[in-house]
Amino acid sequence: MDLRSFLQLVRAPAGLTVVGDATAGMASAGRTGLVPRLGLPVASVLLYWGGMALNDAADAELDRVERPERPIPSGRISRRGAVGVAGALTVAGLAVAGLTGGRSSLAVAVPLAASVWTYDLVAKRGWTGPLVMGACRGLDVLLGAGRDGAAAAARPALVMAGHTASVTTLSRGEVHGAEPATAAVAAATTLAAGVAAVRPEPTAAGLVSIVAALRYAVPTLRAQADAVADPSAPVVRSATRRGILAMVPLQAALTARAGRPVDALVLLGIDALGVVLGRRAKGREIT
Repeated sequence: MDLRSFLQLVRAPAGLTVVGDATAGMASAGRTGLVPRLGLPVASVLLYWGGMALNDAADAELDRVERPERPIPSGRISRRGAVGVAGALTVAGLAVAGLTGGRSSLAVAVPLAASVWTYDLVAKRGWTGPLVMGACRGLDVLLGAGRDGAAAAARPALVMAGHTASVTTLSRGEVHGAEPATAAVAAATTLAAGVAAVRPEPTAAGLVSIVAALRYAVPTLRAQADAVADPSAPVVRSATRRGILAMVPLQAALTARAGRPVDALVLLGIDALGVVLGRRAKGREIT
């Protein structure tokens, strides 16, 4: 397995979209310490990459028809090999969560990993799919807070879960189009999430939360409004992509709302990096 194929299998750049989950959770729970603040986002990325590899293994037959350029249908990686990568990355993610976040984070990492595998192998195409995917994001936030800080991090966990569930529901129209009502629900969820992520006070944390919330909501609502007007597959794909990219500024807003504007600015820097990488990758299939 060459490096390029591996990076495509795990959707490496998309791993940036989960870094802020644990950060928002830690901020909301008041969790400090350099080791967890560096290690838990890494654990999130490893678990996410494992889920992406498992996703391609589960979708191998469908991808032979719809996305033949992906690593498995193109013959660059075997289905068994992808499952092996998924298992190794999942174990690594659990290990990093336990080593850097202790038992409190490991207690969340285990059901998070189970939810990821349940989504890919069981729930993806059923009506529970968006709910399970939303649960994955919510648990990823709680990974940062740990079992002991779960109550304090309930707001960011629910906000990220709601946004994720709505984007996942909309994404089901990427091939054949969606209903306008589906895009409208996604837009309403985006508006509610943006408002919930703001810290309404004239402080540094409040100002950063507003900037990040606007960065999250404005382009996302624009793309989703386009999908309401024209719910064809290409427009829905664009709105889905925007919804995925919007997760980082949403995490930044939630982190600032919890009183850590500096951490939020770091996440906004990651968002800017994602924009640059996206422009460089334009015209190439990496998702």
